[in-house]
Amino acid sequence: MIGLVLAAGAGRRLRPYTDSLPKALVPVGPAGIEDSITVLDLTLGNFAEIGLSEVAVIVGYRKEAVYERRAALEAKYGLKITLIDNDKAEEWNNAYSLWCGRDALSDGVILANGDTVHPVSVEKTLLAARGEGKRIILALDTVKDLADEEMKVVVDPEKGMTRITKLMDPAEATGEYIGVTLIEGDAAPELADALRTVWESDPQQFYEHGYQELVNRGFRIDTAPIGDVKWVEIDNHDDLARGREIACQY
Repeated sequence: MIGLVLAAGAGRRLRPYTDSLPKALVPVGPAGIEDSITVLDLTLGNFAEIGLSEVAVIVGYRKEAVYERRAALEAKYGLKITLIDNDKAEEWNNAYSLWCGRDALSDGVILANGDTVHPVSVEKTLLAARGEGKRIILALDTVKDLADEEMKVVVDPEKGMTRITKLMDPAEATGEYIGVTLIEGDAAPELADALRTVWESDPQQFYEHGYQELVNRGFRIDTAPIGDVKWVEIDNHDDLARGREIACQY
């Protein structure tokens, strides 16, 4: 199993940081220290802590910044890092971005969004949930109060995940998908095909629509509640301030 990071996004709501950096390289250390730890650092650190030795990072917007740091990141975290180019990163959404990493999926991956600050306990929870024929497992926050923007999930105790979308009444949701997934290698062909169906029908769709496509086809997707842990998806400057509060605790 390897790590896989989606780090191709522009993150325009985080300007001026993202004028020259992809969102995954925006500093989440103390404000004013521009060369401090990033979301990508935190994610690579988590992967190293659970014993992974290889990571693939899907890059696009300002990808040269990741290429420039690759050797230093490999040395810092003891990981072999492969960079995968997304040629449509500034035009299309992340269903296509994850599809660009379809070959890496065959190794089995822990997928992490490049804008999610979270503790290593999330990856450990996913690993502990493996087995019993589970092929895709989503990390799920069942504690947080939900609103309109969250990627909401409905779980049936017998069938697993039945619905994933932002466009849902929060009261109907079991919890929020936090942007971290364990994908077993034997699920790769079916997931890649679902992703292709999604982005070919609408290039602006999220990869989570690929998960929904799989479920609609009869594929079971499981979930693993992460408990009451501090995490944040960084989309704007308020999120960044929250990310800095959380990152210093790990």
